[in-house]
Amino acid sequence: MNYRVLLMGFVLFMTAASAQTNKLNAALDELTARLIANKEVAGINVLVIKDNKTLYNKATGYADVERRKPLATTDIFRIASQTKAITSVAVMMLWEEGRFLLDEPVSKYIPAFKAPRVIDTFNPSDSSYTTIAANREITIRDLLRHTSGITYPFFSTDPRFNAIYSKAEVPTWIGSEGGSLKEKIGLLARQPLVHQPGKAFTYGLNTDVLGYLVEVVSGMPLDVFFQTRIFKPLGMDDTYFKIPQHKAQRLVPVVEINTSGISRITHPIYEGNSVDYPTKEGVLLSGGAGLSSTTADYAKFLQLLLNRGMYNGKRLIGKKTLELMTTNQLGQEAMANGDAGFRFGLGFSLITQDNQYLHSENSGSFYWGGAFNTHYWVDPEANLIGLVFTQQYLPSSYWDLGTLFKNVIYASLND
Repeated sequence: MNYRVLLMGFVLFMTAASAQTNKLNAALDELTARLIANKEVAGINVLVIKDNKTLYNKATGYADVERRKPLATTDIFRIASQTKAITSVAVMMLWEEGRFLLDEPVSKYIPAFKAPRVIDTFNPSDSSYTTIAANREITIRDLLRHTSGITYPFFSTDPRFNAIYSKAEVPTWIGSEGGSLKEKIGLLARQPLVHQPGKAFTYGLNTDVLGYLVEVVSGMPLDVFFQTRIFKPLGMDDTYFKIPQHKAQRLVPVVEINTSGISRITHPIYEGNSVDYPTKEGVLLSGGAGLSSTTADYAKFLQLLLNRGMYNGKRLIGKKTLELMTTNQLGQEAMANGDAGFRFGLGFSLITQDNQYLHSENSGSFYWGGAFNTHYWVDPEANLIGLVFTQQYLPSSYWDLGTLFKNVIYASLND
């Protein structure tokens, strides 16, 4: 009798799970079809993994809209700022080895950052400025949580720094060519800070500095460190700073979307970089935005994080280290000077009990994305990983695409 009850329970459970998966598939199929029909994306690759099982893995639309080449789940995307999570993990792997302390000044390892200065006055007519001394030095923790006062060129919401960085020829690092990593980091270190270290969250070139820190501390080029310490152990065979020639045809073109429709980009991007930078020689190794990858490859990295540092029986990083990385690191002053609902750890944006009301995901989730409209999130409570990849230049509303898919996914799985 007990056996029959158990068997019946199992059958009912499997039937419910199948119905839930069917509901998810139908909802995601409908959303992707609508976005493509409305010409909001050219093509989109969505991967959802729950309880270590793939619930949804589809590429819809076109990789090359002009040649009518269908998008494939094995296609390679510029993941831009999704590189930051990998660099942050690399930094914390070295921290676990006792190579440095998080609250040490970065100038101990990169002397160019000694005695930083903060902007005081600015003259818009010629982009000249005056500075004052920083109250303290930039720490490694500041870089990981983006509280150093370093911002971005081109992307900054502060027009003063767009002008200052442009005049000084500070690169965005997204496809930037010429010079050495040491030289460009030294150039960045000579620029003023937006604010005193620790005062606010300012998204910027912090993780590019961390990429160079990995090189200095480990004694390896950043791409070699990634390959030997992260990509090879995880079996990430399609993730690169420079895509090899025999895989170059899998790189998805970037499109622009406007009132005239969707068109493939051939013109330079950002400070004049080639849009095909993932296939070119001589591009700076950007710890903040340089990698290209597939949804399947990046899912392996996210599975490592979801598994608390373990993957296929191998431990790459400690459980307690990941707990630290996914704990809010913004102090009261930094939170007061920013978005009231924003929380950030050491490399990830966080969903906590304080801001969960803004999100579909559960408290404890973490997420980020990339400049070409790629998105990822990890939800430990739901044991779920989500990835939404497309390739779009300067999307009009960046976070919307990821949020649309999260809302549909959680609504489909809420039973």
